[in-house]
Amino acid sequence: MMLLVALALSAELVIAARVLTERAEAELDQELVHEGDKLRDYAERAVDPATGEPYREVRNLLAGYLAEAVPDADETLFSLVDGRPAHRARAEPPARLDTDPRFVSRIAGLSQPESGTVASAAGPARYAVFPVRLEGAPDTGALVVVEFAAPVEERVASTVRVLAVVSFVALTLAGLASWQVAGRVLAPIRTLRRTAETIRESDLDQRIVVTGTDDVAALAHTFNEMLDRLQSAFAGQRQLLDDASHELRTPITVIRGHLELISDKPAERSRTLALVLDELHRMNRLVDDLMLLAKAERPDFLDLSEVDVTDLVMEVLAKASALGDRQWTVSDAAEQTVLADGQRLTQALMQLAANAVRHTRPEDAISIGTTVVDGRLRLGVSDTGTGIAPEDCARIFDRFARTGHRGDRGRRGDGAGLGLAIVASIAHAHGGRVLLDSTPGKGSTFILDLPLVPADGHHHDTATAATGRSEARR
Repeated sequence: MMLLVALALSAELVIAARVLTERAEAELDQELVHEGDKLRDYAERAVDPATGEPYREVRNLLAGYLAEAVPDADETLFSLVDGRPAHRARAEPPARLDTDPRFVSRIAGLSQPESGTVASAAGPARYAVFPVRLEGAPDTGALVVVEFAAPVEERVASTVRVLAVVSFVALTLAGLASWQVAGRVLAPIRTLRRTAETIRESDLDQRIVVTGTDDVAALAHTFNEMLDRLQSAFAGQRQLLDDASHELRTPITVIRGHLELISDKPAERSRTLALVLDELHRMNRLVDDLMLLAKAERPDFLDLSEVDVTDLVMEVLAKASALGDRQWTVSDAAEQTVLADGQRLTQALMQLAANAVRHTRPEDAISIGTTVVDGRLRLGVSDTGTGIAPEDCARIFDRFARTGHRGDRGRRGDGAGLGLAIVASIAHAHGGRVLLDSTPGKGSTFILDLPLVPADGHHHDTATAATGRSEARR
């Protein structure tokens, strides 16, 4: 771009020099014509001082005119009488052309005005010859006007040099200003490029600082939004993998435990196969819904239906007993049919049961129960295990957080730290929450505290549950 500007300025200087030169030449020609007009005016009004009458001889006329003429510093005037130099203006010219025989011989004897260019010791000069004749005069003559072009050409050259210097300075300043402006304009783009180069799957936290409201700022803002989407997508993928590895482990353990203990008795085999098929169905549901777990805010996260709470507890107890050799009991079983997602509640209770197994010993007890308190449904899993450290109770439901049971601190658990977070998401989806009561060394009680939505109030209570979910998520 700057090269194009430099070429344009060079062309402008050439054109300016040409225009100034032509204008100077026109001014010189105008001066020559002006001297001819002054000679004509003088011849019409002047009188011979010796006789007091109009001039009768060309010699005297030209002598009188040259005596009054005051030429410029770069100008000279002289007369020719009968083809020979006669008089010259008083000022000393830059060069004497009246003494140049070649020039004099070339213009002597002209009968018509003539102008042209001649070389002189002071450089090129423009000249004009004005022949003079008087009626009845015995002689002929001519006035020669010479304008030396060197001073004018020097003024043109000086003007062009000034223009060149000004153009160069302007070009330099414009280049520096353009460099500064371009640097500021392109700085966000360079930052964007460097940020894009440093982005890795494991480091998507970098963002571009957006300033201003121009197109570059809009581009940076759009790039930041793209990074937000990428970070969310990568986080969802990581959560999906962690959830998959964590959640599929429990049903696989249940199926394997029941298949290893399958009885030859038809009735027991049928019950075992029913449990196994139900777990396989739940595994299939887990695989299909793990993407929804990464987007727990979606309204289709739950599949609401009528759920018998007593049957739910007994079914969870039957499945959980295969997780470990513990003293499995039912603490309470409220006779209530509610509108909920039975498989999601089973998933949450099984996760709590598996968590209890991990932090208890064979001689410990684990109980599962359900109660209705103050118009709310409570599903709980209690154990007599190691308990949870008080400082960990506040963060235990965060994603990737370890349970931090007393006695297990510093030990890496088998899961990815998502189990209790999934339990919390299921409770929140039902418009409820998870309560925790734990005493280190004595055990823990996890309670799903849900709004009671009886199945007989399907239409009204579905809206209530949805409202509860919205409030819980806020």
